[in-house]
Amino acid sequence: MRSQPSLALIAKMKGMIDDCLKDHVREDEPLAILDFPDIRNCGDSAIWLGEMAYLASRGKRPAYVSRMRDLSPDALERAVPEGPIFIHGGGNFGDLWVSHQDFREQVLERFPHRRVIQFPQSIHYRSEQRVEQTARAIGRHRNFLLLVRDEESRDFARKRFDCEVRLCPDMAFWIGMVEPNAAEFPVLAMLRADLEKTGEVDRSLYPGLPIEDWITESRRRVRVSKAAGAASALLALKPAEMRLRKLDAAAHNRFRRGIRQISRGRAIVTDRLHVHICSLLIGRPHAVLDNSYGKIARFMAAFSGGTELTYRASSLDNGLEWAAGRAGMALAA
Repeated sequence: MRSQPSLALIAKMKGMIDDCLKDHVREDEPLAILDFPDIRNCGDSAIWLGEMAYLASRGKRPAYVSRMRDLSPDALERAVPEGPIFIHGGGNFGDLWVSHQDFREQVLERFPHRRVIQFPQSIHYRSEQRVEQTARAIGRHRNFLLLVRDEESRDFARKRFDCEVRLCPDMAFWIGMVEPNAAEFPVLAMLRADLEKTGEVDRSLYPGLPIEDWITESRRRVRVSKAAGAASALLALKPAEMRLRKLDAAAHNRFRRGIRQISRGRAIVTDRLHVHICSLLIGRPHAVLDNSYGKIARFMAAFSGGTELTYRASSLDNGLEWAAGRAGMALAA
């Protein structure tokens, strides 16, 4: 049965995304997308698939894609001599995940006369010096559109950066509703194990509770997915299409893995933004803790905090208590 709260929210988010992007995706212009997320985090793959789904809804497919490590400016210029250059969205605008910020500023430097559009991001800086460096890169470029996922990021960017800034939901919402797998546990805790975690959890205090993250994957399965994706484009004999299908296949593999993983809980407790978003996509109740710098609370305040599927928890214990109650309701139903 489809979740009515999720359906209404997803439709609203899609409309807001389209309002932000419709004037920048034109039928007569090719486009490029940079910084494909070839990483284990399922949330980044969800964003990518949402980006691709939105472009497909406009009848578009990128003529050039790259990961950070294999961007070829000459190949991009040949494939996309005009039209916008998009940079993949997420939560890495700032100096916490510095390699992505370095790459973003290098793109602005390398393509000074091209329209560069940043898919929706959350902004977080620890260093004033790095803020000033970013501001100089944006100021020199003069044709940068920055989409952000929360009001604090919007206000910060408008104050510090000389570019157009717009508030836009996360692109993963464009995936739409997803059919979940069967639940296995009353409650599943999906808690960060990376730089954005808020602290360590003493697992001995929660015997029997599955506590996981979704940054572990089978490299072999990803390789097989990439190979199958590339093989599906052999008849086209277009290297760019082979490359895109290969990367898309990896993103689909990671996204499906994430959906299988979170579906195992009748209710979920998480401090990951995309576990929150994907829980909405599968219609599962979930309690939400924040990450290390407030990204999730900011996003929920701007867009997604108003459904009966979501509870803003004050602590892990508080979230587990709420989730256990919702899991019991699901069992009774």
